[in-house]
Amino acid sequence: MGLLKKLKNSTQRAKGRAKERAGRESRDPYLEAEGRKDRVAGGVKQVGEKAKDTAREIRRTGER
Repeated sequence: MGLLKKLKNSTQRAKGRAKERAGRESRDPYLEAEGRKDRVAGGVKQVGEKAKDTAREIRRTGER
């Protein structure tokens, strides 16, 4: 996975965690839900990138 994409996904997950925590502390269910959405979206993107990397590695191994 590209370093920039990995960093972007990690940043999105961290931002989501912070929003979720702030929403919980301020008792704002909308902010908490938005944070959860950001956190999950970052995780899903990261899983997708890892799947692409695995597919590339399998292709490379098959060519040898």
